[in-house]
Amino acid sequence: MTHFVLFAFFGAIAQLVDGTLGMAFGVTSTTLLLIAGTSPATASASVHLAEIGTSLVSGFSHWKFRNVDWKIVFRLAVPGGVGAFIGATVLSNLSTEVAEPWMAGVLLTLGAYIFIRFTLRPPRTDKAQWSTPRRRHLGPLGLFAGFVDATGGGGWGPVATPALLGSGRVEPRKVIGSVDTSEFVVSVAASAGFLLALGDEQLNWVTVAGLLFGGALAAPLAAWLVSRVPTRLLGSLVGGIVILTNSRTLLTSYEVAGPTRAVVYVVLSAIWAAAVAYSVRGLRLDRARAENATPEHAGTGPA
Repeated sequence: MTHFVLFAFFGAIAQLVDGTLGMAFGVTSTTLLLIAGTSPATASASVHLAEIGTSLVSGFSHWKFRNVDWKIVFRLAVPGGVGAFIGATVLSNLSTEVAEPWMAGVLLTLGAYIFIRFTLRPPRTDKAQWSTPRRRHLGPLGLFAGFVDATGGGGWGPVATPALLGSGRVEPRKVIGSVDTSEFVVSVAASAGFLLALGDEQLNWVTVAGLLFGGALAAPLAAWLVSRVPTRLLGSLVGGIVILTNSRTLLTSYEVAGPTRAVVYVVLSAIWAAAVAYSVRGLRLDRARAENATPEHAGTGPA
C-alpha cells in the first residue's frame, strides 16, 4: 500500500507539470524508477502503460477547456505512434547510453530557443494570426518525438512542445493541449511495442497503477491551469524546464565533477528565476498599457 501511495503522489506531481507545461511526466517518473533500480526498458514500459490512462484523462480535460486543435492531434499522433513502437522495440534490445547525450543536446538547443524567444521577444497574441502547421512538418516531428519518447522513457512533450511553440503559429495553450492529447496514441503504441518485446513478467503493476491513479487525479487541474497561465510566462517556464532537465543529462553523461555541476545548476537556476521575474514584469507593463489605452481610445472621436 505504501508503494502504491508513494507512486500515486509522484504520478500526481508529474502530471501536474506535464499537463501544465506539456512535458516531463515521463522524464520525472522514469527517473524515479531508475533510481529504484528498474532497468531502462522496464521503466519506460511501466511509465507508458500508466500514460495510457493519464493522457486519456488529460486529453479529455484539455478538450473541455478548449485547449485542443484536432488537426494537430491527428497529424502528430499517427507518426508519433509509429515512432514510439519502433523506439520501444529498439530499447528492448539495445542500450541507449550513446544516444542520450545527443538527444539531450537537441532538446537543450530547442529549450534555449524557446526560452530566449518568449522571454525577450514574446509573440503578440493580440495581433498574431494562428494557423495549423502542415502535415509535412508535423509528420517528421511526430515520428522523431515518438521514437525519443519510447527510447528515453519520456520526450514526447520536450520534443513536440518546444518545436510547435518555436514556430509561433500555434497558440501556446493549444500546443500543450494538443501535444498532451496526441500522447494517448503514442503511449498505446509504445506499450504495445514493449509488451511484444518484453512480455509482462518484468512489470510491477502496483507501480503502474500508482502512477496512473495519481496522474489521472491531477490531469483536470493541470488542464485548467494551462488555460490561465499567460503566454509570455508559459514560454519562460517551458524553456527553463527543458534547459535544466537536459543540462543535467549532459553533465551526467560526460561525468562532470559534482562541484562543477552544482555551480552550473545554480547559475542556470538564477538565470531562469531572473527570466521568469522579467516575464512577470513585462506582463504587468502590458496590462498597465492596455488599461491606460482604453480610456484614451474611449475619449477620442467626434465632439
